[in-house]
Amino acid sequence: MAMMDVAGLLAVNFAVVVAAFILLWIVCTAIRDVTMVDAWWAVGMALLALTTWLQLDAPGERATLILLLTAIWAFRLGGFLFWRWRDHGPDRRYVKLLAKAEANKGWGFAKASFLLVFATQAPLQFIVALPAQLGQIPAEPAALGTLAYVGAAVAVAGILFETIGDWQLTRFRKNPANEGKVLSTGLWRYTRHPNYFGDAMVWWGIFLIGAETALGWWALPGPVLLTWTLMKWSGAPTLEFRMRKTKPDYVRYIETTSGFVPWPPKRV
Repeated sequence: MAMMDVAGLLAVNFAVVVAAFILLWIVCTAIRDVTMVDAWWAVGMALLALTTWLQLDAPGERATLILLLTAIWAFRLGGFLFWRWRDHGPDRRYVKLLAKAEANKGWGFAKASFLLVFATQAPLQFIVALPAQLGQIPAEPAALGTLAYVGAAVAVAGILFETIGDWQLTRFRKNPANEGKVLSTGLWRYTRHPNYFGDAMVWWGIFLIGAETALGWWALPGPVLLTWTLMKWSGAPTLEFRMRKTKPDYVRYIETTSGFVPWPPKRV
């Protein structure tokens, strides 16, 4: 695929991202709750993989594998986040963020949600999903190689890892006897964030599948940005700041349990 064709494909994808986020912003403004953007974060990446696949003249096994894995990951995670929103109500992080913007800057809900949530997440989604876009181009450079099979195994393992982690946490929270306690069994014994670690595994795996192609390595900013976001920005730091304040046992949990990569707990 010529460079101009690649630029055109990515331009179409970016236009889809912008249009989808604007539509979602309109809906969220009407209901005055932006929490569903978390579910769309995942599902929108599957949409980008699909729009890429549809623009290829003859999608091959690599493109189809990337689309399939992205779709499985996206609809599992997106469905779970949508259920959590409907079960738990508005996400307190967004409620606090928008209330602060209204109090300190005088912004209304529509302006604050657009600038602080949707305008930031749209480009981030596009960048993080680069492995699902560039990894499909060209559609069929050669048969899948060892690196692609390793990547597929990593992605599948990541999907299973975060699915099990989410299931364990949901079951723990549903038990009234665990109110105020910290989950430190199962996968949560080895990492404080099995769901985030599994997420990162999925996108590093998809990146590896596309890394056998000429353009695949240009997608490297995607998994790097996602991993940094989960570890240093809006993922673990935000959650752990709140957990430290609301659950006293969490300080000890931090001292004994790996922050990201699964590892046997320390003895203190």
